[in-house]
Amino acid sequence: MGDAVPESTLPYPPIYKDKRFVVLSDWDGTITTYDSNDYMTDNLGFGRDKRRELNIDVLHERTTFRDAFREMLASVVANGHSFEECKEMLRKNIKLDPGFKEFYAWCKANDIPVIIVSSGMTPTIRAVLTNLVGEESANEIEIISNDVDLKPDGTWGIKFRHPSSGFGHDKSQAILPYRRLENPPTLFFFGDGVSDMSAAKHADVLFVKEKEYGENDLAAYCTRLGIQHILFSDFSNALPVVQAVVKGEKSVQEALNLGHA
Repeated sequence: MGDAVPESTLPYPPIYKDKRFVVLSDWDGTITTYDSNDYMTDNLGFGRDKRRELNIDVLHERTTFRDAFREMLASVVANGHSFEECKEMLRKNIKLDPGFKEFYAWCKANDIPVIIVSSGMTPTIRAVLTNLVGEESANEIEIISNDVDLKPDGTWGIKFRHPSSGFGHDKSQAILPYRRLENPPTLFFFGDGVSDMSAAKHADVLFVKEKEYGENDLAAYCTRLGIQHILFSDFSNALPVVQAVVKGEKSVQEALNLGHA
């Protein structure tokens, strides 16, 4: 998980060069109330206990997120579950953060792009997002993620954006191009878990989601490394903080000093 720029197997959308503020957010467990890949692994794969073992191994850098995530999804395939079956199950069971629609509407009205930066797979994200926010809003939101590799025999696997990176998808690569702009925007990043470790230190304002069921791995990582962040329970808590920064009522550092939204 070094600092070399990994080669991307998938295209990136153009960056927003003229915006004062940009929001980038993890999808699973951040915009949604439960991680869809965890849901698949826990219910269709080898189960929560084994999955949490791997999450903790990633958190403590005993294995890479890429290898652990591939193993989790492979356990779903090994149990005979098709990709279409998985998509349908996620559509039925994955719910939206209760504050996200209002948060997105405010950002849109104030010309602030919202970009999903995910270690999941675009087809499952699109399927669930369309179901939760409607086709029009779903089509407006850019998604930078991994993809799926559908095989002729009906099995499937993940197609990583950055297969040479231990993250599989190094989310910092969606953030760093903004840092290189002559007039970079203020970057807000929202995340919750081990897949967000690569992005955590590169945002101006980092929001870390607290989950009722625990598994607050990104918070543990940031605390261990001394990365300043704001804990939030849902996007309705985060919105007033973002609004205060956008309106100039709080500086980035004053926002971070809150510690909790």
